[in-house]
Amino acid sequence: MVELFRTNDPVLLSWMQARLAALDVPAQVFDMHASFMDGNVLAIQRRIMVDEADLSRAQRVVTEAEEIARGERDPLD
Repeated sequence: MVELFRTNDPVLLSWMQARLAALDVPAQVFDMHASFMDGNVLAIQRRIMVDEADLSRAQRVVTEAEEIARGERDPLD
């Protein structure tokens, strides 16, 4: 597995997982509980991991998220 994205934003994390699932790209979230163990929720970012074979398709989701953040794309499309 390779790292696709890191974030502490639970909404973005959930959205990315849903988009990847909609594209049939299996993904796992690493470090989900590590920040709670450390006592600081923001200390350790959660990592979205995908299979290397799915990386190019998964990177389109990252691009989509960046476009939404810049206001260039409607998040409901």
